[in-house]
Amino acid sequence: MTRLWMLSATELAARIRAGEISAVEAVRANVERMHAVNPSVNAVVTDLSASALERAAELDAAFDRSGPVGPLHGVPVTIKINSDQAGEASSNGVPAYAGLVASEDAPPARLLQKAGAIVIGRTNAPEYSFRADTTNPLFGRTLNPWDASISAGGSSGGSAAAVMSGIGHLAHGNDILGSLRYPATACGGVTVKPSANRVPAWNSTAPGERGILAIGMAVQGVIARTVADVRLAMETLIAPDPRDPWHIPLPFEGPPLGGLPRVAFATDSFGFGLHPDVRAALDTARAALEKAGYVVEEAEPPLVREGGEDGFRALMGEVAVLQLKDIRRNGSDEVNTIFDRYFELFPPFAGEELVAAMARRTRYARAMSLFLDRYPLVLSPFLLHPMPAANRDAEGMAGVRDMLGSGFYSFIANFTGLPAGNVPAGFSNGMPIGVQVLGRRFREDLVLDACAAIEAHAGTAVDRLFARETG
Repeated sequence: MTRLWMLSATELAARIRAGEISAVEAVRANVERMHAVNPSVNAVVTDLSASALERAAELDAAFDRSGPVGPLHGVPVTIKINSDQAGEASSNGVPAYAGLVASEDAPPARLLQKAGAIVIGRTNAPEYSFRADTTNPLFGRTLNPWDASISAGGSSGGSAAAVMSGIGHLAHGNDILGSLRYPATACGGVTVKPSANRVPAWNSTAPGERGILAIGMAVQGVIARTVADVRLAMETLIAPDPRDPWHIPLPFEGPPLGGLPRVAFATDSFGFGLHPDVRAALDTARAALEKAGYVVEEAEPPLVREGGEDGFRALMGEVAVLQLKDIRRNGSDEVNTIFDRYFELFPPFAGEELVAAMARRTRYARAMSLFLDRYPLVLSPFLLHPMPAANRDAEGMAGVRDMLGSGFYSFIANFTGLPAGNVPAGFSNGMPIGVQVLGRRFREDLVLDACAAIEAHAGTAVDRLFARETG
């Protein structure tokens, strides 16, 4: 029999709404699972079991009076430690901020709980959430539930490892250069990096306001086990919050296109080489889309490498102005060394160069917009190779290059503010491989439709992972 913690968020929510499962039963099953497996993955670093069970009892009483409070009534979720939750520390993996306690919920925690979700724990992240791997001196390393020797990804590595281990049914995370998609592909999860300003964001604990590039590149989202679960959460997370004046309130479903969108099949390796197992996953995804009725044509979107590199260098320029002093003062020697290597790999723009690069952002966004006018979706690699070993980015310049040096399909999505989904479509030596589906601005619905077609053909990675445990 399927255990409660194994259910998808969509199925669990439906069964709670039908009165078949109580919120207390759902939370208790997740708490027991968390206590059983978290010591081996270190995904959840703040255990909120007691308050979660109290909240579940309150929601059960509310259900008895008037029915579910929202579409996520009773669904256990996790929140990443770089996002505010009232009464909890937003440490971001930095020991100096271990006591930085939030006075109120950030928009993601507020919106998820307003929809009835119950937070059972807070998930790990690397220092300053600026690595494609997840470890920090405050809480240690998060391990990949498939293989502890392989990176769990970052910076939302705790989020991905938690939900794929059966801890929570939705895992909040965020993404500025790939921080939802790296851990999703590493752990076999599903995600969509939303369009810029699609989900409201704000932290009361932040030392100052976000820079203009952070506003245009950083996004809030979730990692889940199925495409339907990501859609369920995103429909909740796009609600307005007056604390984020840049949020753009639009309905989740966009206007119909008059048929399935044409898909560009992009496989440029930018001279780095495309691993054969990644190519096989892409071919599986392409076959899935064609089977579902999509027209898929080989076509490369413009300026991906140039725009991706400009985006990374511009963001690092903004970081150097707004955050570097703090990183130098409070960050570990390891994270400071990694930042030095980032700066060597993608030298930060400064002064007039930074202003010019920020202006070029419009050029890249326009080029992508014109391309997406013909091809509303782009199927591409996310990484050009399988996920590297844990801590690879701390192993010299070659390690940083392995983790980030060829991630242009990821970077261009952030720099131009476009939605990009990640869904598993294959395996390499038993480890999942995710592919990316990029789409038109504010058309996460189309991206997720395509991801669902891939999932229907390739299957979910989580079934394979849970099967190892149940036999």
